[in-house]
Amino acid sequence: MAIREPDDATEQVAARWGGLFRTKSVEQSIRDTDEPDSKLRKDLTAWDLTVFGVAVVIGAGIFTLTARTAGDVAGPSVSLAFVFAAIACGLTALCYAEFASTVPVAGSAYTFSYATFGELVAWIIGWDLILEFALATSVVAKGWSQYLGEVMGSTPVVHIGSLSFDWGAVLLIAVLGVLLATGTKVSSRVSAVAVAIKLAVIALVLIVGVTYFKSENLTPYIPPSQPGEEGDGLRQSLFSFLTGAGHSSFGWYGLLAAASLVFFAFIGFDVVATTAEETKNPQKAVPRGILGSLLIVTILYVAVSLVLTGMVPYTDLSGGNATLATAFAIHGDTWVKNIISIGALAGLTTVVMVMFLGQTRVLFAMSRDGLMPRKLAHTGKHGTPVRITAIVGVVCALLAGFVDFGTLEEMVNIGTLFAFVLVSIGVLILRRTRPDLPRGFRVPLVPLIPILAVLSCLWLMLNLSVETWLRFLVWMAMGFVIYFAYSRRHSLLRTTPLE
Repeated sequence: MAIREPDDATEQVAARWGGLFRTKSVEQSIRDTDEPDSKLRKDLTAWDLTVFGVAVVIGAGIFTLTARTAGDVAGPSVSLAFVFAAIACGLTALCYAEFASTVPVAGSAYTFSYATFGELVAWIIGWDLILEFALATSVVAKGWSQYLGEVMGSTPVVHIGSLSFDWGAVLLIAVLGVLLATGTKVSSRVSAVAVAIKLAVIALVLIVGVTYFKSENLTPYIPPSQPGEEGDGLRQSLFSFLTGAGHSSFGWYGLLAAASLVFFAFIGFDVVATTAEETKNPQKAVPRGILGSLLIVTILYVAVSLVLTGMVPYTDLSGGNATLATAFAIHGDTWVKNIISIGALAGLTTVVMVMFLGQTRVLFAMSRDGLMPRKLAHTGKHGTPVRITAIVGVVCALLAGFVDFGTLEEMVNIGTLFAFVLVSIGVLILRRTRPDLPRGFRVPLVPLIPILAVLSCLWLMLNLSVETWLRFLVWMAMGFVIYFAYSRRHSLLRTTPLE
């Protein structure tokens, strides 16, 4: 193959910067999916993707985050916070749907960024997604372990000297690792069963909860602002820190901060895009899976949050330890509390599994491009990246088993929002640079929708705490070091001549 000279302004800029912004063509990304040694099996349908989307989104948010956010940050207006977060997700979901139908390749935002922004930005977003999925997998696995303790009547944590070992979380990750290595179709069937269980539990919550509903509990819908830990020092939102606008506990600022927090509940719908390469008809199935699952979960979140805050005064949910079961325990319905715990186990199981899946597919795509060791991109007899699955499983098990995350949950939010911003901008760029590409789905009202998606995500990012921003910057700095020390020199796009 001959070396092709840069023939336009974009490529000249890329060459001038040492190839840092050299893009990988959509055609090349699609050709790479046919490599025999690193080929994923196409087993999934639109129904499978919708199940995956509902499986990953209906979990920690509905069983734990809703009550905690209502009691400590937003009061009854937590239902409106879910609407705000859903709008941001919906705008971005349209952009993801167009990209995934145009570039049906594993890697999600990483792959999309490689085709639009170039290698350096693709690495940044890939490194960012590693943070998002690894932390989400580990954090939710610990939440699953807590519910396991409620069902068993004893905590699944043992103390080894000064260390605490959460064997429940480790056991879950180990079992799911084996399941994912076996194949995504099997994983989808397990998800379908778990989704059916947790939807039945949510239906029970709504039916029983309505019997205790009192409209006066929703007043004031937006409680007056109060000083609190969430609004002090590095714990305050970046917006409050920069403007001195006020505390982020209750009031309008509390509502905005709550939207950024409950955004965690929606994290995962983008994982559907990472399975595009394993889908039979990705141009149609992926957009349907993304948008369909997001619509279903938004309706459920708003309904549950309204019923929850109508059952008891929001002040009864304060303290940081409240869950969906707390409101029923206050009314003496311990049997509902036990059923909710079982539903939470099923719900959080699928969240961990799909986040785990997303992590492996992003690393798989980066390894196939040479930005991570190429040997990791090998697929086994079941058409899955077994080596990556094992490595991710070990790392997440160690994190979930020994690390107390605390406020690190917000790191998942900022990483996801950053990815959403780049994907939304990428749609505008690819529309301009490659208008010829066949698109199974097209974002309506371009450029308005992508611009609104970017602005809404940036606003949610501003309402995350200062300490979350500082930790994110440290993580990004680590990523730059690894890129220039290893990935830049091993990139296939850099070392392989162009056609």
